[in-house]
Formats: sequence, C-alpha cells, structure tokens
Amino acid sequence: MLKWLTSAIIVAIVATGCSTVARNETSPSPRNNGRVQAQQTEPRKKEIKDSAQVAAHLEQLAKGIDGVTNAHCVVFGNTAIVGIDVDAKMERSRVGTIKYSVAEAFRKDPYGVDALVTADIDLSQRINEIGADINRGRPIAGFAEEMADIMGRLIPQLPRDIMPQEPEKQEAPKMNKKL
Repeated sequence: MLKWLTSAIIVAIVATGCSTVARNETSPSPRNNGRVQAQQTEPRKKEIKDSAQVAAHLEQLAKGIDGVTNAHCVVFGNTAIVGIDVDAKMERSRVGTIKYSVAEAFRKDPYGVDALVTADIDLSQRINEIGADINRGRPIAGFAEEMADIMGRLIPQLPRDIMPQEPEKQEAPKMNKKL
C-alpha cells in the first residue's frame, strides 16, 4: 500500500511540475479591462448657423412623411420647434403615429436630433405665426406675443382661485315708524 501511495504522490508532483512550464501568452490589455467598446451610432448634433435654412430643411423633412399636409418650424439657438398639420378627421392614434414618424426622421438628422414635434393644431398655427413674425423682422415681439397667447391657453382656471367680488352692503331704507 505504501508503494501505491508513494507512486501516486510522485505522479502528482510530476504532473504539477510539468504544468508550470512558461508559456508565451499575452495578458489582456490593461486599457480594455475586458470591456467592450461601442462606437457612437447617434448622429452628432450640428451647430446651427443659419436658422432659416435649418427651419426650411426640417419643414421639408417633416412634409416628406406620409400623412403630413404641412409643417411649420421655428429655430431658437440650437433648438427647433416643429408643428405638423394633419387631416382634421384623422383618428388620434393615427396622428400620434405620424408624429412619432416625424420624430424618428428627425432623430436620424443632425439638425433635428433635439427638435420638438407637435401635432396640436393651435400650437402649429402659433409656430407658423412666430415664423412669420421672424421673417418680418420682429422675432422677439412676435415670440413674446405668441408665448403669451399659448400660456393663456395652457394655464387652467381653478375655481378655488377665483375671488368673488363681495356685493356692496346696501342698507335697507329706513322707514318711519309713524303710521
């Protein structure tokens, strides 16, 4: 039995000794640390230098979507607001689908990445009026007027905020008690 135990220990020592032979393997690069590097697939947002040209470009892009009858765009700084016109008889779910399609087309465009899209008829008309004011040389005044109108429509009137006017206290005419 001692022979078997001795030979098993010798075989184990020889087997472990052979596995420590120096191998020429490269270790993983410390830069990657086993991480996967992804390439950016989203278009980079471009600096807007000519607002009118970008507005026209985004309007044409929106008009190219099936179901959009017209589009209005206003560009302020690096942000664009686009109002789309659709058929008034169209179902709400279909309008949402068209709006999503326009936003998807803008996502692929470097100028439209951060654009805001609305299918609201009133907002679209107001965006059109702001654009007309900008073209007439009144960008700030036109914007301020339209924003005041938009805010007037958006802010709700709460009944608890209404302060009723107290009727003036009228004194009853005094009657002479002489009868």
